[in-house]
Amino acid sequence: MSIITKNLDIAIQILNQNDVVAIPTETVYGLAANAFNEEAVKKIFEIKKRPLFNPLIVHIKSKEYLNQVAQNIPAKAFQLIEAFWPGPLTLILDKQNHIPDTVTANKNTVAVRMPNHPIALALLAKLDFPLAAPSANPFKGISSTNAAHVYAYFKYDLKCILDGGDCEKGLESTIIGFDGEIPILYRHGAVAIEDIEKVIGPLKIITHQENLPAAPGMLLKHYSPKTRLILTKDIITAAAQNAHLKVAVLAFYPKDAKYSSNHHFLTQKDSLEEAASNLYTKLHELDALNLDLIIAEMLPNIGLGKTINDRLTRASAQ
Repeated sequence: MSIITKNLDIAIQILNQNDVVAIPTETVYGLAANAFNEEAVKKIFEIKKRPLFNPLIVHIKSKEYLNQVAQNIPAKAFQLIEAFWPGPLTLILDKQNHIPDTVTANKNTVAVRMPNHPIALALLAKLDFPLAAPSANPFKGISSTNAAHVYAYFKYDLKCILDGGDCEKGLESTIIGFDGEIPILYRHGAVAIEDIEKVIGPLKIITHQENLPAAPGMLLKHYSPKTRLILTKDIITAAAQNAHLKVAVLAFYPKDAKYSSNHHFLTQKDSLEEAASNLYTKLHELDALNLDLIIAEMLPNIGLGKTINDRLTRASAQ
C-alpha cells in the first residue's frame, strides 16, 4: 500500500532504488522515476499501462541543467524558457545521446520542462538525475490533481505519494516543438497560446497524432472519465434530450438558466483560470456518481478556454 507523505527523504530513497514515486507539480501529479535509467522508466509505463510509443516528459531542476538532456536548442526555445520557466511549458528538443530511447519513444527528441512547485523543485535539487514523469493516472484516464486521486488509482502499485496539496494550474503543460526555427504547438496546456505568441510569434498547430505521436497528450481519446461524456454549446437542449438518463451537467459558471436538477460549475465567477484548476477535480467527482452521462458545456474558445475545450473534446471521443 502507498504511503502519502511530505518526507522527501523517503521519495529520494525509492527513486535511488530505480523505483517510481508520485510527485506533485503545479500542473498535475506525475509518476516519476530516474530519467537516465531504462529499468526505472519502464516501470512507469507498466504502472500506468501506457503504450511505449507515447513519449514521456523529463523534469529538470534548473534552466542551467537543460544541456544535460537536450542539445541544438533553437533561439526561440531560449526566449520561451526565459518567459515561462519554471512553469507549465514543455519544449520538444533534440535529445542528448544518453537519454534512454524508452523515455523518448525511440525519437531523437526529448520533451523537457522545469516545474514550478516547491516540493518538485526541492526533490529535483537533491537528486543526481532528472525525473521522467507523465501524469499520475492510468492511460487515457482523468489526470490527478491531488494525492487522494493518485492513491485511488495506484495505492497498490506505488510505495510513496508525495503530498503537495491541490495542483495550482490543474491542467497539463503546454507543449511546443520546433521544425527548424518554426515553433509548433503539440498540446494545449496551462500556458495559453496567446501568451506564447506574444513572445515568439505565430505557432503552427498540430495537436492530434494517433500513430507515433510527437508529444504526450496527442491521442484523440484521452483525459477521460469512465462515464460517457458529451460536449455541447447548448447544455439546456442536451439535458432535455437526455432527461430519461441519470445525467449531470458540467457548466462553465452559474447563469440565469436552469440546466438540470444535477448541475455543477467549473467556476463561480466567470474565470477561465479557476475553471482550469477545477476541471479534473470536477470530472473525478462526477465519475464517482454512477451516472449514465456527463453533459459538459463548451467554454469560450480563448485563452485557457481552448485548453479546457481540448480536454473535454478528448474526454468525449468514442
